[in-house]
Amino acid sequence: MARIFIYDTTLRDGAQAEGISFSSEDKEEVLRRLDDFGMHFVEGGLLTSNPKDKDFFASASKKKLKSTKLVAFGSTRRADNPAEKDAGLKGLANCGAQWICIFGKSWDFHVENALKVTLEENLNMVKESVAFLKKHKKNVIFDAEHFFDGYRENEEYAMKVLKAAVDGGADWIVLCDTNGGSLPSYISGVVAEVVSNFRTPVGIHCHNDSDLAVACSLAAVDSGATMVQGTVNGIGERCGNANLCSIIPNLMLKTGHEVPIDDLTKLTPLSHLVGEIANITPPLNLPYVGKAAFAHKGGMHVSAITKDARTYEHVPPSSVGNRRRVLISEMSGRASITEKLKELGLSDEDDVQEITDEIKALEAEGYQFEGADASFELLVKKLRDDIDHPFNVVGFRLFIDEIGDKGLISEASIKVMDRHGNVEHTASDGDGPVNALDQALRKALMRFYPVLNSIRLTDYKVRVLDEKAATAAPVRVMIRSTDGTDSWTTVGVSENVIEASLLALIDSIEYAILKNERGGSK
Repeated sequence: MARIFIYDTTLRDGAQAEGISFSSEDKEEVLRRLDDFGMHFVEGGLLTSNPKDKDFFASASKKKLKSTKLVAFGSTRRADNPAEKDAGLKGLANCGAQWICIFGKSWDFHVENALKVTLEENLNMVKESVAFLKKHKKNVIFDAEHFFDGYRENEEYAMKVLKAAVDGGADWIVLCDTNGGSLPSYISGVVAEVVSNFRTPVGIHCHNDSDLAVACSLAAVDSGATMVQGTVNGIGERCGNANLCSIIPNLMLKTGHEVPIDDLTKLTPLSHLVGEIANITPPLNLPYVGKAAFAHKGGMHVSAITKDARTYEHVPPSSVGNRRRVLISEMSGRASITEKLKELGLSDEDDVQEITDEIKALEAEGYQFEGADASFELLVKKLRDDIDHPFNVVGFRLFIDEIGDKGLISEASIKVMDRHGNVEHTASDGDGPVNALDQALRKALMRFYPVLNSIRLTDYKVRVLDEKAATAAPVRVMIRSTDGTDSWTTVGVSENVIEASLLALIDSIEYAILKNERGGSK
């Protein structure tokens, strides 16, 4: 079996995704983590496209990377412009990166209709550009853009483009399914043909427009490709790129190919970090690294995994740095509750059936505990009379006034009593009634529990549970909070959205206080 090299293009191709923009500092942090993970190649950006990427390469090329080869990206020379006078190529030749990736057209349709040059001139552009960079002592990867579409339409010309790159001295030739429309069987056959015709190593670069980028990449490896290009979490233009968070574990855990990455358990943290830096929430159901990848909800499923996890898990969650989660809902049985108690570090006592019955009753009212572990933990402790409530809300009032051009102004006053009988009565303004209530509650409790100064609300969701009931419908409010290190979710249900919000807020603050008193996270 072959040694497979992973080429990450998150910082260039991934940055072309809608809504994503990496700063120079973001890029340096992602590069550091990719290097720590053991990524073999990291494409840092289009060197000559903007000052930000130029500054990044000036800084990053000076860093000592332990695993990663930093790659600068660019294109072949412009038509009717000698390589030695092409500004883009000169910038690549003079940059600090020793590895350069340039793309060129391999589909005759693109050559004649997009570039507006002759087929012969395009071949010269490819060969001369590669040769120019090799003359400047660079290692060169050639990305054959639209190769699979080009091969389908004009096989002879597409192969001539590869030969031009090889004749110029390319160290790798990478076949790109740029439009993402090819099927794995077609990719496999074409890659096998290319590998049989060239001694130069072959790579694969797939886009996900048919939701097949991972499958096509694996098919290419089976046919002889030894470099796989993609992005963390599959981010990229249109429907994204091949997801390295799926490709890498598939190769390492399910094939005989050698992928020289030491610690696969860093994969899930890497996925989460890139999501945070890109300011996007990766889908929960991402294979291997998603929050729901090893989440079990059905009672029979949970019962089975408690006996042997292989019944419903294709790999151990820990092998990719993820963890098993048991979701609590009206579908939960005793096995689910028992497993959830173990997961949260709560002792398995004789009250599992009582807890199960209470969960089912509350979920019938509209509660949802599968994503609200903090409320579930508090509920269990209340049922066991194993909780010393840090405070009680004695009463509150909300005022909503219209003040001239300022619109509606919300103010909340609240009275709370701590567990020792001390009372605090205070008020606070807010952007809306719930925000005002949140601010007033925290303000009132801050004197007793200073830890609340570091707690902030990060997400607030309201769902109407019975749309047919219109304004009388019960609502479910879910609140996510954080102390900067850990985060937790709580839930409240009522026909009054303010009451539902207050119930979720009280659970969130109570959880934070108790968490601090027991010495932080479990």
